[in-house]
Amino acid sequence: MRVVRHIVPDRCCGVIVDLQGFFLSQVDKRLRARIKTNTGNLVRLLGHFRIPIVVTLERPVDHKGSLPKEIGKHLGDRARTFEKDFFNLCKEKDIKHYLERLKRRQVIVAGCETDVCVLQSCLGLLSLGYEVYLMEELIFSSSRDVDAAIARMKAEGVIFLTYKSLYYELLESVEGPLNPKKGVETSFPDDLPDSAI
Repeated sequence: MRVVRHIVPDRCCGVIVDLQGFFLSQVDKRLRARIKTNTGNLVRLLGHFRIPIVVTLERPVDHKGSLPKEIGKHLGDRARTFEKDFFNLCKEKDIKHYLERLKRRQVIVAGCETDVCVLQSCLGLLSLGYEVYLMEELIFSSSRDVDAAIARMKAEGVIFLTYKSLYYELLESVEGPLNPKKGVETSFPDDLPDSAI
């Protein structure tokens, strides 16, 4: 019988890959605004469930920029930011060891670029035995055609999901989580949408 994987708040963490001004400037304003809004909502959603978040910034940060303030303002004390030189975040010892210390085997990934850092990081995470869930609306690239990268990730076992699917998988029922974690509010903030824009 095939094992069906479900996202479990106590078993997962979020990773936002290189969502920096340099990369955002390479896409049109409408997509840029959507990415910022949707990623901000993802951070808020994960924060609500007290799910740790790893943010990576590609060096040189003084040239490529930091995480946009619209997103960064939602990061809480469960978020950690790392600078990196490798496209595959797993090749950075500090990041790899931090993820190991979290003891969470499910990773929810967003960021850029789909066909470079996101691709290589997802493959790296898979090779280390993580379950990798990639947010469809929260990845982007300066390349117009990323079909080959997406096909490769799917073939290797990356699970694609939408913000809406994640939202309701974490929520579990109309009553809220069946086993709410200590310190997690049972009611969602009224202004946290259930789907991406």
